[in-house]
Amino acid sequence: TSLGEVNSFSPSMPISPSSMINQYKFEDEPELRDLFITVDDPESHITAIETFITYRVVTKTSRGEFDSSEYEVRRRYQDFLWLKGKLEEAHPTLIIPPLPEKFIMKGMVERFNDEFIETRRKALHKFLNRIADHPTLTFNEDFKIFLTAQAWELSSHKKQGPGLLSRMGQTVRAVASSVRGGVKNRPEMFTEMNDYMETFSQKINVLDKIAHRIYKEEREYFNEMKEYGPIHTLWSASEEDIADSLKGVASCIDKCCKATEKRMAGLSENLLPILHEYVLYSEILMGVLKRRDQIQGELDSKVDALANKKTEKDLFSEEIGKLEDKVECANNALKADWDRWKQNMQCDMRSTFTNVAENNLRYYEECLATWESFLASQTVDLHVEEDSEDRP
Repeated sequence: TSLGEVNSFSPSMPISPSSMINQYKFEDEPELRDLFITVDDPESHITAIETFITYRVVTKTSRGEFDSSEYEVRRRYQDFLWLKGKLEEAHPTLIIPPLPEKFIMKGMVERFNDEFIETRRKALHKFLNRIADHPTLTFNEDFKIFLTAQAWELSSHKKQGPGLLSRMGQTVRAVASSVRGGVKNRPEMFTEMNDYMETFSQKINVLDKIAHRIYKEEREYFNEMKEYGPIHTLWSASEEDIADSLKGVASCIDKCCKATEKRMAGLSENLLPILHEYVLYSEILMGVLKRRDQIQGELDSKVDALANKKTEKDLFSEEIGKLEDKVECANNALKADWDRWKQNMQCDMRSTFTNVAENNLRYYEECLATWESFLASQTVDLHVEEDSEDRP
């Protein structure tokens, strides 16, 4: 939906583009959704072996396959990792949302402090809701168990069945051959996807690094400005003639300092998480494309083997038929998910950068108004002094 169409949908909608996007989502989605998940209430646990954090996961749903309409469980980070692994195992050519890394990026915050825990909580909340909004992943049985099972039930379930690594052993030869020789019969659209993701990965990584550098420089500027204002206040105590002006400068710096802090919060809460999420998405997409190529490579190797064999043709033909179906399913799953992912990515980027632009405008307008007000007061004082000097 274009921004113009959204605007015509609701005449009373604000003019701000980001406001329009948010309003569109708010009006359109609740009627379609039947699964709502909240991740909150982080809690520290200290044992003789380890220290870890658990999060409360509250689920509300109207779906018939759930025994209740509301569930509340506690999950730790390892449980989220298990869920992601099970989703990748069950849906190798779907785009599984990223999880935050086990440790936060170097130079940001220390592990287990309040800022780190809140950053992770938001990321885990988004992870589960991305899955809930996905047309296929939302009905995954392991996802349902993750949301509903008590800790001991989940622990028991995690021990059942072969893991991802054991299943991967079945296609080791196919993987090795696809890596060695490339995929001979890859459809053109998947080559285009691969090229797109290589470029996207490069650009989003550069944006992520620049954004972190901007945030770091902004923080350094903020810390220096916090020291800059009080100096003028102290100075005013020893300069009686310009004391009011110096106090005015100190007040302006203090207001600009608060505006800068607000802008920094906008960067850390909106821009940085989105950029880094799509850095992780780029890695996930490259992995999904490789897994699709592995399935294709397995089919190609069987076709080549059939061409070189005189016997067992019926057996090979049956295997090839199954692999052709597998490749077709993988292709269709990835094509549908690719379109959905690109649409979400473009919407996220548009909303994020629009929000950053609006925050920057507000920041500079606020600072400009602060200094203009100060200059106007100084001009009035100057005129008053000149008038008093002109009088006989």
